[in-house]
Amino acid sequence: MIEERKEGYVKTERNGNIATIEFFHPQSNSLPGELLNALAKAIHSEGLNEDTKLIILRSAGEKIFCAGASFDELAAIGTEEQGLKFFSGFADVINAMRKAPKFIIARIQGKCIGGGVGLAAAADYAIAAEGADIKLSELAVGIGPFVVGPAVERKLGLSAFSQLAIDASMWRSADWARRKGLFAELHADIAGADDSIARLSNTLSHSSPAAMHELKQVLWKGTEHWDELLPERAAISGKLILSDFSREFIKKFKAKKP
Repeated sequence: MIEERKEGYVKTERNGNIATIEFFHPQSNSLPGELLNALAKAIHSEGLNEDTKLIILRSAGEKIFCAGASFDELAAIGTEEQGLKFFSGFADVINAMRKAPKFIIARIQGKCIGGGVGLAAAADYAIAAEGADIKLSELAVGIGPFVVGPAVERKLGLSAFSQLAIDASMWRSADWARRKGLFAELHADIAGADDSIARLSNTLSHSSPAAMHELKQVLWKGTEHWDELLPERAAISGKLILSDFSREFIKKFKAKKP
């Protein structure tokens, strides 16, 4: 099934009891509101699908896994309500990943920026390839990694999260991300990452669905309040994006684009 949007897509493909959800956007796999909504719906749907035992989350292309928020949509936000609606899209995706009763394996084949780091952190198991460097750029934009912050902090710890959040212009290498726990595995190339995903997926596809569900609940224990927390965080970003600082940053950023 493919959910086409004005630009980009979210599609779900099935191989036996393994569902692969892939997203794409021509602007470095950034995520506008329509794609965020489609992605959250696809994850929720496969989580409820009795024929699905495992979900693989990936993006198209090779160099960038996800560039985070769409700057075109950030520039179009004119009210706090619009800001809340947009950033709630990331909250909805992370909460869908958290609550899905199936394990989610993320294939990280390229750079992760902002919300892309949040997607990697919200996966139950992330397998990356060299070049999957990460950056939380939100503070530089005049907001902050408020929505993705709980997922990143849960996976990396407060110290590593604070380093990413404060030094918002510095890239951290894929090996740094692996050592901090964001990536469970790091392979020399995409082919190696895909081979490992195929191996793990095959193993999990023959595992007990009930046992995997119970284990996922244990691993995510203590996050039950995220249904309220993440929308509250989205409201903070939705307010800050209207500041003169953010408006000027976005204007300069878009002026640099070819």
